[in-house]
Amino acid sequence: MNRFGPTRGELKLRLVISLGGLALLTGAYATNGIGGIASLEIALFGGAFFASSALHSAWRLWKGPQP
Repeated sequence: MNRFGPTRGELKLRLVISLGGLALLTGAYATNGIGGIASLEIALFGGAFFASSALHSAWRLWKGPQP
């Protein structure tokens, strides 16, 4: 990693929090369902945020340190 980017520990923490957020969001909607258009919007934007954060962190961990 470059000296201005996140460390491997920070990326691992971000990955765990993102996957936990996705699990909680999925669990909440699996038990309660989507109640309306606002609930659908929260599910879409929240899911997109957690998924993109998890994918970015996993990608950066997989690529390894950058020169």
